[in-house]
Amino acid sequence: MYKVTHPKHEINKTYNVTVVGKVSNEEVEQLKNGIDIGGFITNKANVRILKIDEEKNVSRIQITIHEGKNRQIRRMCEAIGKKVLSLHRSKIGNISVKDLKLGEWRNLSKKEVENILNGC
Repeated sequence: MYKVTHPKHEINKTYNVTVVGKVSNEEVEQLKNGIDIGGFITNKANVRILKIDEEKNVSRIQITIHEGKNRQIRRMCEAIGKKVLSLHRSKIGNISVKDLKLGEWRNLSKKEVENILNGC
């Protein structure tokens, strides 16, 4: 678990986030370049806008980080003035949950474990 969770191993974690309001390109750039989340500047992140629903006044974005500070994604969104409505970690390293149903789980394959242990 330490190999996956500790930031020094730089294993990417990808989150799909729904926030209130329209996320601007400037806000995406702030998140990408590192942002102050209360005494800590985050490392660069991969960020992309998945969907903006102006009618519902929400945006869906995808954020990939390797740090994983406590509540980091929520704090990053708050730093750009966006309230998080939903947050879902969709991927750790090369391992995705896209084929799993809600509440379902599976064992990792031997190759997946080796990839994690070798730094993905």
